[in-house]
Order: sequence, then C-alpha cells, then structure tokens
Amino acid sequence: MSNSNDNRVERLSKSNGPKSPEVWGIYDPPTGSAQYVVACPTTKKCALVDIVQGFDPKSFATDKIAFDQIVALVEREGYKVEWVLDTHPHADHLTASSLLAQHYNVPNAIGAKTRKIAELWRDYYNEPDGLKVDEHYAHLFNHGDTFTIGELDVQVMLSTGHTLGSISYVVGDDCALVHDTLMQPDRGTSRCDFPGGSASELWDSIQAIFALGDDVRLFIGHDYTNDERQEPQWEATISEHLASNIHVKSGTDRGEWIAKREKRDATLPLPDRMLAALQVNLCAGKLPAREDDGNHYLKMPVNRF
Repeated sequence: MSNSNDNRVERLSKSNGPKSPEVWGIYDPPTGSAQYVVACPTTKKCALVDIVQGFDPKSFATDKIAFDQIVALVEREGYKVEWVLDTHPHADHLTASSLLAQHYNVPNAIGAKTRKIAELWRDYYNEPDGLKVDEHYAHLFNHGDTFTIGELDVQVMLSTGHTLGSISYVVGDDCALVHDTLMQPDRGTSRCDFPGGSASELWDSIQAIFALGDDVRLFIGHDYTNDERQEPQWEATISEHLASNIHVKSGTDRGEWIAKREKRDATLPLPDRMLAALQVNLCAGKLPAREDDGNHYLKMPVNRF
C-alpha cells in the first residue's frame, strides 16, 4: 500500500516470515526524513522509530502532522505500540519521541552515548545544568543491548560517525534501521561533520552494517528527491549497496572515501533546523519550559558556527 498526501508517502516492506518484521516507511517531505513503524507479524506489536515533530524554521511554529499520520497508521493496521525509539539526536528535524511515549504510555529510548552529545551542546548553548538526557528518555541503550518487539529480537549496534552516539536497530533476521549512515545506493553516504562526527568512524560503522549479511534490508534516515528521481526511497538490501552504492560499493578504498567525504562535508551548510533541534531533541522532543508569559523560548548561539 502506498499513500501520497502532500507527498507524505507510506510504503510497506512486507515480512518474510515470523522472524522478519513488517516495516512501514513514512516520508516527511519538509525534512526528507524516513520514519518507521516496525511490527512483529505474529503479535502486531510495534515500535515507532525516528518520528518527526513538525517545525517551521521561519515561524518557529511546531505541528503534529507527522504524529497524526503515525497514530492513524497504527490504528488502521491494528498495531499495539511497545516502544518509541530514536537512533540519535537529529539535527534536521524535531523528534516526536516524548509526545508519542506519553500518548501510548510506553518507554522511549535512544543511545547511551547521547549523554556525550549533550555535553558538547551544553557548551554551545551555555546551558551547564540543562539537556539532561536521562530525565527525558526511559532507556539509554549501549552497544550489544537487546530487547524485543513482540516476538522479534532486537539488537542495538553502536554506529558512530554521523554523530558520536548514533545507534542502529537490528530487528529479527533480515532488517536493520541504520539512520544517517547510508543514503540510498544512488545517493551514497551521509555527512559526518557535526560536532563529534567522524568520517573514519562512519566508514567503520558502515562496514559493520554490511557484515550483517547480503539479504538484510537496510532502512535509512533520509532521502532527497530531485529531477533524477522524484519518488522518495528508503530501503535497499546490503547486496544492493555492495553492488551499486556510489560511495561505498564493494572494492571502495577506505582512505579515498574518507578524503572525499570530508571534502564534500566541508562544503555543506548547517541544516536550517539544527540550532533549534538539538536543544529540543536532547530532551526527547520536549520544548523548554514555558516562561511566565505562557510561551516557550529557544536559545540560539550566535557566531559559534
């Protein structure tokens, strides 16, 4: 099934058996983000992964368009939400983690090294007592941690490079949600120039992901359409990446890739939502407390980037 409402495409990647999840990808056009509902085919229990809280960088107004779309999909498919998961603190959109965890009364989670990312950003925002990740996420996963979605086993992989705390979720026997490591094979790999990022670590993370096995479906964090391909995509197998990823296919030289990645990243502007997003996303999508006039206010570092 595919639904296009203002290009908010929904697409199902079907289960290949009892140890293979159903994975709905939901595209958010304003940010180019791929969001996921990952469900156990036997129990219909599911996890919500990297869900967007809408944010207009011009007006600083938030919205719940993506939130409402996810809630409608869960209800339509008869799923029962068990987890709300983030792969990392996003720089290009606000997360809906806390909104969804409260809505479904379920735990939310992110990687444990997000604490280290918060340490960096406390300095940028001059908030020495703020951004307390543990107060906003119920679970902080370490590399190798495991949990379940229904009857599906999930393993957490540390996948640093894009950020120093990014994690991937390996679900069942043929699925991995690998966020901002890879793009689609025709787009290559993701940037790694944010504070705490590392091209060499991103290379190593990608190679660890490729070692999961040729038939594993990889679900990425972003896709950006253009005149060459107007339909958003977010899924490819490891064998497809090894055969045709324009940056890291089989035979790619590590040193050459790192040099090209760093040269390319040096030309990229900051995401237009980044300075708003990090102070919100390190608090699981919660806005700063209302001030005495009843409004929320964000803090922006000037001349720091």
